[in-house]
Amino acid sequence: MNVSIKNHASSPTERPSHSPYPQFFPSGHLLPFVLVTALFFIWGMSNNLTDILVQQFKKSFELSPLQAQLVQTAVFFGYFFTALPAALGMRRWGYKAGILAGLCLFGTGTLMFWPAAIVGQYWLMLVALFVVGCGSATLETAANPFIAQFGPAETSERRLNFSQAFNPPGTIAGVLIGTYFIFSGIELAPTRVVEMKAAGTYAGYLHSELMRVVPTYVTLGCVVFLFAACIGVTRFPDALRPQDEENREGLVSQLVSLLRVPTLRAAIFAQFCYCGAQVSTWSAFIPYVKQSTHASERVAALFLTGNLIAFALGRIVSTGLMRWIRPASMMGVYAIVNVALLCVGILHPGTIGAGAILCTSFFMSIMFPTIFALGVKGLGERTKLGGSLIVMSVVGAGIIPPLVGLIAKHFRSYALGYTVVIGCYLVVGAYAFLSREDAEAAVGRISRSSY
Repeated sequence: MNVSIKNHASSPTERPSHSPYPQFFPSGHLLPFVLVTALFFIWGMSNNLTDILVQQFKKSFELSPLQAQLVQTAVFFGYFFTALPAALGMRRWGYKAGILAGLCLFGTGTLMFWPAAIVGQYWLMLVALFVVGCGSATLETAANPFIAQFGPAETSERRLNFSQAFNPPGTIAGVLIGTYFIFSGIELAPTRVVEMKAAGTYAGYLHSELMRVVPTYVTLGCVVFLFAACIGVTRFPDALRPQDEENREGLVSQLVSLLRVPTLRAAIFAQFCYCGAQVSTWSAFIPYVKQSTHASERVAALFLTGNLIAFALGRIVSTGLMRWIRPASMMGVYAIVNVALLCVGILHPGTIGAGAILCTSFFMSIMFPTIFALGVKGLGERTKLGGSLIVMSVVGAGIIPPLVGLIAKHFRSYALGYTVVIGCYLVVGAYAFLSREDAEAAVGRISRSSY
């Protein structure tokens, strides 16, 4: 049932088709689709640069595992506080305005790394990361529902997974850039640290390590503002602009009515757990490899790159399989497989355990877009508002990683920290199997309701 874009049957994104298969790419206005899809690469690169920052700041500021994971907290609390205001802004000014606002926030946050590094205060770095998170949240609040709505509802999961497939190459690029441009490759032995402190050179070394983040983030900021200029001169389709009927009902009553939709509520909680699982897996992976295999920072970062390659392959392969396998069923099976792989990583820390954790990235690859698409399916004109609630649940990526760090600090074992991630995948698996029958029924109920 095509209910994602109501009352716009004549739009270029919903031209009738005589093909037995629902249309996948939107007809006409392909340039906006391509540009918005490119955003998935940009924020993917930024999000996985933070995995490098966890280790770099741990060294530069001499942080505990819990304190280092506040990098993720700063970024994803930006998601939590910005997603709903971003959705409200887009209801009035449209997706394009939201995307431009997100790019400007994102670029501003990256440029803030320069003065923060010069001052040399960790809390200023966290503020810059919070602003980057606000920009990313605005972009995701705009881009995910834009792609989901930009065509028939029957192919929304496949279309969103296609666009999300450009996210993993960005994450790979981010880790590789961080590995070779942020990590110096210098890791001091404890005896050398004592010598440098005695000579008064250790503080200078730490500051030089901190300043290594500046060129990467300033360059990224310049690229983001250039991309904003390209978006600004591109015409977006009128059919996806906000309609007057969206503003007839009060915000509170709309939120209450949305939260009464069981599939949306379940998607919010499942996304909270999934995002916490994904970010915890990657942000703790470099310390896990260093602790269990005694590898260097750069070698551990290359192991992390393997996670991202597996993630990209999982997205590509799984998106193709969705033509024959229901996305919710696939996601449920993938969640069970990841629980088993994490058990291997916990019980056998070392090369075997690192390989098992690496493989979880293949199976987590479809979870975010599938949960999102199932959650907003059938919401019609309220897709932006419902989507913002799901994006707000990304705050799980700011809450769960510190729990992993807390367990790692208490037990002196990053392997045991992954027990938290197992709990997250159990929730995702339960959501997937319960939503298989509920999703289509919910679409029918919502499409018959009056907005």
